[in-house]
Amino acid sequence: MKFSELFTKTLREDPADEVAINAKLLARAGFIYKEMAGVYAYLPLGLRVLKKIEGIIREEMNAIGGQEVLLTTLQDPEIWKKTGRWDDAVVDNWFKTKLAGGGEVGIANTHEEPLVRLLTHYVSSYKDLPLALYQFQTKFRNELRAKSGIMRVREFIMKDLYSFNRSEEEFKEFYEQCVGAYEKIFDRAGIGPITYRTIAAGGSFTTGFTDEFQTLSSAGEDIIYIDERKKRAINKEVYNDEAIARAGLKKSDLREEKAIEVGNIFPLGVRYAEALGLLYTNEQGERKPAVMGSYGIGLGRLMGTIVETHHDEKGIMWPEEVAPFQMHVIEIRNQKIENRNVGEKIYQELTDAGIEVLYDDREEISAGEKFADADLIGVPTRVVISEKTLAQNAAEVKQRSQAKATLVPLEKLRYATK
Repeated sequence: MKFSELFTKTLREDPADEVAINAKLLARAGFIYKEMAGVYAYLPLGLRVLKKIEGIIREEMNAIGGQEVLLTTLQDPEIWKKTGRWDDAVVDNWFKTKLAGGGEVGIANTHEEPLVRLLTHYVSSYKDLPLALYQFQTKFRNELRAKSGIMRVREFIMKDLYSFNRSEEEFKEFYEQCVGAYEKIFDRAGIGPITYRTIAAGGSFTTGFTDEFQTLSSAGEDIIYIDERKKRAINKEVYNDEAIARAGLKKSDLREEKAIEVGNIFPLGVRYAEALGLLYTNEQGERKPAVMGSYGIGLGRLMGTIVETHHDEKGIMWPEEVAPFQMHVIEIRNQKIENRNVGEKIYQELTDAGIEVLYDDREEISAGEKFADADLIGVPTRVVISEKTLAQNAAEVKQRSQAKATLVPLEKLRYATK
């Protein structure tokens, strides 16, 4: 991508209506555009990051046997009434709308009910299970107060996985596989060391305890109590002796921290299968309900959390696997005539080598402005080409997370990514 061809522009000042660091930096750097409270558009740079996150999650879901689907946004009220979740007193963040021909539909906030009904057409025998189905789909939640930038919104893309097993034992085995997959996702996204498996409440999804994944951050909405050595935590909402014992922790080992919920996994039991008739015939000829779990990650929330935990006073510092580009090439244009095509040539060579490059080829822009934009956007590796570096047949290479730059020969630039 050439910077001169980006339709977005960087901003020198924070948006007046944003409080959260993630929203300020992402808007200033041209990653997102705020349509209204709790509703954001993803611009070319932002969409590249979102797709990187999606790709990581897809790889890890496929690795544990997940099959990808895409379910409908419009929801039949009747199936939700069977589980008691159509009632606004139970789920208070529904968006609902009237049909022109009469009747009402819901706009999806989650997909347990429709997927269970779908599977009643495909599952009848123990041979049809286990199953793990997932999707990336836009969800809508009528939040009373949208806040924290892209971390608490009314419209967002979620990865939701649903598992269907023949027994509680089989379910627990898959549940732990999913825990491992989530840990890999957060490691690859750059927040693994500060993210904790956390005991929490089930909300409208299930009774009893569930698991969240909480990332330490001063911007967090949750209070958790962590055991650093065991890498486990308990959400304040369920912080009691029972939860401490369940996690195998000691109160004396726990410390209080603020955190952001970046993922959750719910044991659902047979509640939905019984309500909607998802039954299978076991080897003894008995009809049994499928044992379910659901597993969610909000892609925008994860992206916002990465920004909250990876930035400095100059801008964003993207971890390598989710960065919009691997290299940000800056050409200083006060060059001799014979050097004026070198930047274009280097950009093309790096691109041909399979490196994702943002090339700042803008005319009439000072070096200082280009450097400021590079720091704001936060690509991991910055490459500067100038008269001084070209005199040594080299380029100046600096990692976003480091203070000093080094000279790298032009023929070795492709190996200079972080």
